[in-house]
Amino acid sequence: MGTHKTIVVKIGTSSITDDEGVINRSRIAKLCAEVADLRAEGYRLVVVTSGAIAAGLPELGLGGAKRPKDIGTLQAVATVGQSALMAVYRQEFAAHGVIAGQVLLVPQDFIVRSQYLHARRTLERLLELGVVPVVNENDAIADDEIRFGDNDRIAALVANLVDAARLVLLTDTAGVLTADPRIDANASLIAEIAQIDQRTEALVSGAGSPRGSGGMASKLNAAKIAAWSGISTVIADAHRLGVLRDAVEGVAGSGTIVRARETRLAARKLWIAFAVGAQGTVTVDAGARRALEAGKSLLAAGVRKVDGSFAAGSPVEVVDQTAQVFAKGLSRHGAEDLQTVAGRRSEELPPGALHLVIHADDLVIVPA
Repeated sequence: MGTHKTIVVKIGTSSITDDEGVINRSRIAKLCAEVADLRAEGYRLVVVTSGAIAAGLPELGLGGAKRPKDIGTLQAVATVGQSALMAVYRQEFAAHGVIAGQVLLVPQDFIVRSQYLHARRTLERLLELGVVPVVNENDAIADDEIRFGDNDRIAALVANLVDAARLVLLTDTAGVLTADPRIDANASLIAEIAQIDQRTEALVSGAGSPRGSGGMASKLNAAKIAAWSGISTVIADAHRLGVLRDAVEGVAGSGTIVRARETRLAARKLWIAFAVGAQGTVTVDAGARRALEAGKSLLAAGVRKVDGSFAAGSPVEVVDQTAQVFAKGLSRHGAEDLQTVAGRRSEELPPGALHLVIHADDLVIVPA
């Protein structure tokens, strides 16, 4: 497990709410008790929690069928709910003599290097002070994340940020199952996944629960990010007694363990690969693909097609001429400028035109 024994544990909305979607205090109390138990043995823990919107809905009389769908209202609800949710965590941790500190993050905190370093310093100092950081996405401003993501990816990136020994994703099932238990009564737990591949991902394709925003596919994606950080992940049932200790200690059957990879991506490459969605697509020829896979930069001459509207510095997917995505990087050109230089060799370009499209330092071959 690592000498410092730092653990990141993430719990989703559906695991801390009741059937009406209202925060269930006893479920948070259970998690806090298990975190405090491990802290007493010298583990350092970071909690990543969802639930700000769920906590705010009843306060504003918007629970159940009245739940709003528009982003502006959900963001307003989150601002009310975040402080209410944090109050529950602070009180439940205080019962064990533990101080909790709120940390709100957005994807930019993992992409902009100065923000990344600042977030890392803050989390490290909180841990040194004996505080349990309680992390949530800043739903009040991260509008696209309310719609498209949940905290699984944030948890994996936080695990990288604090150099965790293990990531624990607590959910509503025993772990990754061989089939959907709602359809197949014989579905059984997959105890270990050595490497996440397309076959594994096909098992879990589908949406999350009505109250949460992420399904098992989101958990596996987070586990893949962690694996490429050199961190193992356990996906386990939040409601099982002692689940956190069993997951941390690797007790057989406590959930699905996803093994860390021996080769790991550097932090910057990890952000490029996973922290932000691509805003466009650049198609390259076979020669350019070979060059990129050999560690070279992408030059204008190798570009065959540009799709999407993006600015200079934006993340783009790089595909070959069979439309297979094999890399992701930060484009030095906006889409319009790139269209004008695509396919042209350096000597064919007008004076001052950039022939470099994606520098090797800004490019990662996408993990298969």
